[in-house]
Amino acid sequence: MSVLTFNDVLETTRMITHQNLDVRTITMGISLRDCGHPDVKVCADKIYDKITKKAEKLVQTGEDIESDLGVPIINKRISVTPISMVGESCDTSDYVPLAKAMDKAAHEVGVNFIGGFSALVDKGYTKGDRNLIASIPEALSSTDVVCSSVNVGSTKAGINMDAVAEMGRIVKATAEKTAANDAIGCAKLVVFCNAVNDNPFMAGAFHGVTEPESVVSVGVSGPGVVKHALEAVRGQDIGAVAETIKRTAFKITRVGQLVAQEAAKRLNTQFGIIDLSLAPTPAVGDSVAHILEEIGLESCGGPGTTATLAMLNDAVKKGGLMASSYVGGLSGAFIPVSEDAGMIAAVERGSLSLEKLEAMTCVCSVGLDMIAIPGDTTAETIAAIIADESAIGMINNKTTAVRVIPVPGKGVGDNVEFGGLLGHAPIMAVSKYKADTFIARGGRIPAPVRSLTN
Repeated sequence: MSVLTFNDVLETTRMITHQNLDVRTITMGISLRDCGHPDVKVCADKIYDKITKKAEKLVQTGEDIESDLGVPIINKRISVTPISMVGESCDTSDYVPLAKAMDKAAHEVGVNFIGGFSALVDKGYTKGDRNLIASIPEALSSTDVVCSSVNVGSTKAGINMDAVAEMGRIVKATAEKTAANDAIGCAKLVVFCNAVNDNPFMAGAFHGVTEPESVVSVGVSGPGVVKHALEAVRGQDIGAVAETIKRTAFKITRVGQLVAQEAAKRLNTQFGIIDLSLAPTPAVGDSVAHILEEIGLESCGGPGTTATLAMLNDAVKKGGLMASSYVGGLSGAFIPVSEDAGMIAAVERGSLSLEKLEAMTCVCSVGLDMIAIPGDTTAETIAAIIADESAIGMINNKTTAVRVIPVPGKGVGDNVEFGGLLGHAPIMAVSKYKADTFIARGGRIPAPVRSLTN
């Protein structure tokens, strides 16, 4: 085991105090597979009791580690077994009481988000899946911190186009239900292709069925640290840039590993994974877009953006893999528009469009994320956007996602303020050309040839 030098300690301190290095989240995954019951009230009570028992000390432990190690831990969160599976035992089609139990438990233990009001329907629906999806608009409008996700496709199964069409309608309904708060419900709703079981980041986190009874995973972040490191190699070739990113990601991941192992030990649970995604915030100096511009772009979204992002994403993964044997989750670079000051500026100056963002998702961690669009965008167009993004994930065997927010009453040129880490966003233009006939076909897009790996 290597010994930390005084310079290592000083460098880490500078990353924390001057370059926005933090542990973005400690997320406890909790299995609810033993909480089913025919009576939805009993099921809800069991969900509440298990979450509050398992996560009773999560927030305090995070705060203690933050104090003891001097590493900022921004969020403490919970993910649970997809509620479609738990609720399937209930003699009701309304799963909103289960969402309210999650919300109540989250408030009781003090976490800022709880994920897992989720369904996995890439190959088809069960009764529980249908009930959960139908409950999403009401669930997200009647709770504060519950997050929802639906997986509609995978490389192995193809894309469930019936679910894609339905999720277009669900996004619209959720926007309308939370119109008084600029459709904030849609900021807590993600549609996935190739969703992962161990994602610690919201709003897409859920505790997969292959996960243990409980587990602690950590998401680290440090866009500001990477940008600062790249300032030292200005004028050098691309190889030097990639090497610098890789070395910096290694250091960031080591900090996350230390926090994760300590949290698991103190909470007497299993250590899961480190997600080494570069997750930006609206704060100045904490932007993925600014990293790309430091590499040499005049503005994020212009020519060269996809190439620089591909290199960044790859170098982050290589550095992280050398630092921990348990890298998982999404692990790469996030490009959520409203949460990245550089992305917001790029949209406002006209260099970054929805179409360019889609191209960027081919080479980075997730997908079209935290994008505000006109409130009159139709459900069919939203579904078509989901289908496009799912196709990128299916064909490339990677996780992709859509978190778009059609803000009622707002159009291109307007801005929407979500607050906190969710930031603010200019309304982005959506193509006027329709895909209604395509979406109306329904059915399932077959899995690609690359799914036949056995």
